[in-house]
Amino acid sequence: MSDTPAFNPALIQLPPEPHAAVITEFGLQGGHVGPSEVESPWVPFGDSAAIRHLSFDVRTGSVANILWVKGGGRIGTHRHRGAVSAVTLEGSWGYYEYDWIARPGSFVHETPGTAHTLYSDDPQGMKAMFWINGAIEFFDNAGQLTDTFDVFWFINHYVSHCRAHGLPINKALFL
Repeated sequence: MSDTPAFNPALIQLPPEPHAAVITEFGLQGGHVGPSEVESPWVPFGDSAAIRHLSFDVRTGSVANILWVKGGGRIGTHRHRGAVSAVTLEGSWGYYEYDWIARPGSFVHETPGTAHTLYSDDPQGMKAMFWINGAIEFFDNAGQLTDTFDVFWFINHYVSHCRAHGLPINKALFL
């Protein structure tokens, strides 16, 4: 047993915040999105994947989500126009263009201008949390641009699914 006393946040004495009134009037509150599918459902993304949207920030053009690719699935070839980071939660995945495989706990960072094709051949598939900044351009097998996904595409993906299935739109997802 530890001799360290239990933490009591009420005992912390922070200095006064010099901009407290401005923060109260104009600042944004932090948020919480729980694990419930009511708070954020899995939205189909093609035949072998789904996205659980976690946040949309129209000020910065960024989104956070969990991508679930079922075993044997892939996401089409795409190019990032902003930085992307990911943490693998379950299963394994990679990009055909690279020689590494991401597993639970793996951190992946992608730089603007890079293009690749995500796949999972893990029988259990994969789940990874992504922080996406800027747009993603998708290409067909001939290298022709087929679609551009930005923060508004991701919002529409979520909102359209909720409306079509009578689900509430969670305002906590919008920063």
